[in-house]
Amino acid sequence: QVQLVESGGDLVQAGGSLRLSCAASARIFTIFRMGWYRQAPGKQREFVATITNGGITNYADSVKGRFTISRDNNKNTLYLQMNSLKPEDTAVYYCHALQSGGNSWGQGTQVTVSS
Repeated sequence: QVQLVESGGDLVQAGGSLRLSCAASARIFTIFRMGWYRQAPGKQREFVATITNGGITNYADSVKGRFTISRDNNKNTLYLQMNSLKPEDTAVYYCHALQSGGNSWGQGTQVTVSS
């Protein structure tokens, strides 16, 4: 299974921006779909955005128009550009990879948005 390491989480004011990164231990062009999920305190983990190796993206309604997912196959890295952040975006953000052998998750990175 691929190993995933997230980075880029931080404390930011509402309206600000952050870019999360997810470094993979394998060549990500072989990974069918990668994505970001998040989990706020006391809540279940929820879908944020996914991207296939063909470049097809999908977003949760709550982040459409504000977040952009992308992948750099040369750097084996997945990104999540987050703009116009809101306090309700506060959560631990997890990177995910779907391969033929199963699912892989990173350890998460904390994003905190202050009002």
